Amino acid sequence: MKKLALLLSLFVFGAGYAQSQFKLKAQIQNRNSDSLFVMSRTMKQVLTNNGDGNFEASFDAQPGLYQLFDGEEYALLYLKNDYDLTVNLDADKFDESIKFTGKGAEANNYLAMKMLDDEVFMENIEDSDEKPRDASKIVKERTEKLLSALEASKADDDFKELMKKYISAEEKQLAAVVQRTMVAQKMKGKKSPGFEYENHKGGTTKLSDLKGKYVYIDVWATWCGPCRREIPYLKEVEEKYHGKDIAFVSISVDKQKDHAKWENFVDKNALGGIQLMADKDWSSDFIKIYDIHSIPRFILIDPQGKVVDSDAPRPSDPKLQQVLDKRLK
Repeated sequence: MKKLALLLSLFVFGAGYAQSQFKLKAQIQNRNSDSLFVMSRTMKQVLTNNGDGNFEASFDAQPGLYQLFDGEEYALLYLKNDYDLTVNLDADKFDESIKFTGKGAEANNYLAMKMLDDEVFMENIEDSDEKPRDASKIVKERTEKLLSALEASKADDDFKELMKKYISAEEKQLAAVVQRTMVAQKMKGKKSPGFEYENHKGGTTKLSDLKGKYVYIDVWATWCGPCRREIPYLKEVEEKYHGKDIAFVSISVDKQKDHAKWENFVDKNALGGIQLMADKDWSSDFIKIYDIHSIPRFILIDPQGKVVDSDAPRPSDPKLQQVLDKRLK
């Protein structure tokens, strides 16, 4: 599922507590767990199964966007002090089946429509023959369609104003995501550009040195917080696939003036795999050809040196191990 709402955690998790009760009932077929979670940045409300997939709770909720999470999938919720919502869904067809009734249903059914549209939109982008330079135009057309549907909905004015800001913020971020996805699709199956970078253990390492193995590349930097948060997960993945036909390569884009910092970080944190440092940080040829403008970025290359995925799942994403298990049988 392509959950574009992940781009906008500021909106999703910006809610907090208030002085009024919100009521939520849920009827779920083929449920993934016996608990549902309604979450914001400052709260987590647990709804327990009352039997036969029925959930019910009342709690304080400041007006805003929240997540409804069933242990595997999530939806966006718009909660308001006097809303009394019932949600019906089949967890096997989560986005396709979710339906809201009761007070507040108009706003939440719009969100459900948008999240399904997000998924279809990104699937179409992955199959698109459009050029990456057309990304802004494509996203603008999508924004206009969403805003038109928003105006036509019977949701309350507060929700409409919030969603206009949400969609506007999403548009600015989404153009870059769409462009990167298009670039990634065009590289898939093609021979990867090579590199020859300094190895922390001494000498240099070329991509061609690793031919015959899958190569999972982590482009990172010592100063990058999200990169550092992936390190424990990367270590776990490296351990799980130790001895398999896969090489784990980390390429730092730290500046040369921070060379010692990079060396010390690798030593202090006992980083595994093949630790390399790009020759010209962001201006390194390999980085530029892959159109990398933000990190961490992960790349998967097959044993013949062809690109499997130029924007591969992160180590913290369970999808990565699904991909590797399939290829490393």
